[in-house]
Amino acid sequence: MSRDDLTALILSAKKAAGLSWQEIADGIGMSPVWLHSAATGMNAFPEDKARAFVALLDLPDAAVAALTESPLKVWSQAVPTDPCVYRLYEIVGVYGPTIKAMINEKFGNGIMSAIDFSMEVDREANPKGDRVRLTISGKYLAYSNW
Repeated sequence: MSRDDLTALILSAKKAAGLSWQEIADGIGMSPVWLHSAATGMNAFPEDKARAFVALLDLPDAAVAALTESPLKVWSQAVPTDPCVYRLYEIVGVYGPTIKAMINEKFGNGIMSAIDFSMEVDREANPKGDRVRLTISGKYLAYSNW
């Protein structure tokens, strides 16, 4: 089974189970954001979480090995056409230099880790229309001088 085949199987099993990512995350004790990224091949599950995930969605036992493999994080540099994903690229395109400047001003010459990282996606009620709140937290990594 290829990783793409497994992702399709996971999405099908999730739909058949009628579960949300939050419900699955609660069921195995993980963040729904991280869970989705691992379920779609962008992160590797710890073995115990992979086994719990496979059991919860009634996936084949062979899925555990694929879910625990280190992923190959390859994606196209082309801007995607999906409106939601495109807007995230737009945010980074417009505000990326500002975010970098603010990190450098507040922390020094360095970056925010996307390895030691967490993210939450929440709904925020607003009279003008509900809003999406992204909370992104990454460890600060100073550049070395040598």
